[in-house]
Amino acid sequence: MSYGTGVGQRTAVVTGTSSLRGIGYQSALRFAREGWAVAMLDINEAGAKEAAEAVLAEVPEAPVRAFAVDVADEDSVANVVRLITESDLPPVGALANIAGIPSPVAFLELTLAEWNKVLAVNLTGSFLLARAVVPLMIDGGYGRVVHTSSVTAQHGGGVFSKTAYAAAKAGVLGLTRAMARELAAEGITVNAVAPGVVNTEIRVGTDEETEKNLAEAVPLKRQAEPWEIAALICWLCSEDAAYITGCTHSINGGAHIA
Repeated sequence: MSYGTGVGQRTAVVTGTSSLRGIGYQSALRFAREGWAVAMLDINEAGAKEAAEAVLAEVPEAPVRAFAVDVADEDSVANVVRLITESDLPPVGALANIAGIPSPVAFLELTLAEWNKVLAVNLTGSFLLARAVVPLMIDGGYGRVVHTSSVTAQHGGGVFSKTAYAAAKAGVLGLTRAMARELAAEGITVNAVAPGVVNTEIRVGTDEETEKNLAEAVPLKRQAEPWEIAALICWLCSEDAAYITGCTHSINGGAHIA
């Protein structure tokens, strides 16, 4: 257990975990392998439970529990955090905000309803989860928060996600920096990861030519795999990353270099 957590000494709360092809599931699996207890959250409760079973199949000794939550709903977030604290899981030490939804709607076709929905899940959801669990981290004496942004926040929209998504993910970067400044005195670190094109469930149904073009646009000439993003997220939650906070960690194969 290279990160010094020991089996089940701290809980990592991970959102957006129901897809086995997703960053959330791969992060939960990585946390379990590194000795964390894991609370796997998703709006799809059945999917989260199936994903938790898949983690347990890989790491049978891991304390892993699945919970339903709508990250954009304040009452739902409060309820799930209460359930986590009342469960047999150990104190919360990390939060990986990964839940998100794409939005391929171009600016001139963008409705207020679409805008609000995308910001509610991708930005407000990260705020609500963090606000609910950070006090638990302060009480427990250990805290790592990792928000998921996107390369689209750095260079504008892309094939699958345009204006609303880019704006929400740019907001995540501001949230990260502000939280990092305000929580540093409490010993809580807050960072963001900004993936580029990742081979997740969003790829389903994409035609072969589009897939080829997406890969060719990346200097490394391939998409990232979800486990690669998960590895960075989990490292940022480790004791090794104790002096890193307020940073945006680009992981995009060179698609955005700044």
